[in-house]
Amino acid sequence: MESNSIIAQTHTKQCTHDQKLSCGNCRLNTICMPVSLHVDDIDQLNKIIQRGRPLNKGEYLYRANDTFTSVYAIRSGAVKALTISDNGDEQVTGFYLPGEVVGLDGLANNNYTNSVIALETSSICEIPFGRLEELSVQLPKLQRHFLQLMSREITHEQQIISLLGKASAEARIASLLLSISTRNSSRKLSATAFLLPMSRTDIGNYLGLTIETVSRTFARLQKTDVIAVDKKEVLIKDVLGLQQLAKGAE
Repeated sequence: MESNSIIAQTHTKQCTHDQKLSCGNCRLNTICMPVSLHVDDIDQLNKIIQRGRPLNKGEYLYRANDTFTSVYAIRSGAVKALTISDNGDEQVTGFYLPGEVVGLDGLANNNYTNSVIALETSSICEIPFGRLEELSVQLPKLQRHFLQLMSREITHEQQIISLLGKASAEARIASLLLSISTRNSSRKLSATAFLLPMSRTDIGNYLGLTIETVSRTFARLQKTDVIAVDKKEVLIKDVLGLQQLAKGAE
């Protein structure tokens, strides 16, 4: 497997941590905001967005039960969302990539229900929700967009329930790889060659599998020539085969 080419494809196209970026010149703006916004409307949105220092790996963006104040767009890097049970067990509830928005879990009760942690150095755009509400009144397209984001979150939760109901580890991991593939494609990155930002432990936690099962499943998928794996680098060699596995096909 040509590891260097995969690294080059994945990293050279990612957004930098440039604090001078604005919504108008960010290459992810067609993903995390409405494509139909007028340039003047984009300027209004840009004025309310706060861009702090990048989060380092392992740092929290926010913690469960923190007061809900903002939603956050991932500009570069990746984060994971998780909950912690009463007995201290951690459950990963999602992985978020550039162009995706986190923080909507705080809307219901004005407190975040998840904690969000950087999986790698990540740049974040903070959008204060109070100001976003005010701007949404002026820009109906923006309001509709955030309603669509909330709808996607609901759909995502339903997909997770369905995913965890799949019997085989192959179906679960195939579904996760296809999800990352689709999301990479939307960012104009390679849909077949990419780096996994999360660890095998996080994947197992998210999918309800042991780390040993995750490792064995990746090895089986590689042995059958569906994928090639080198540490966190993945090359999808047989997209159709992966899709069939995700559906639970033999």
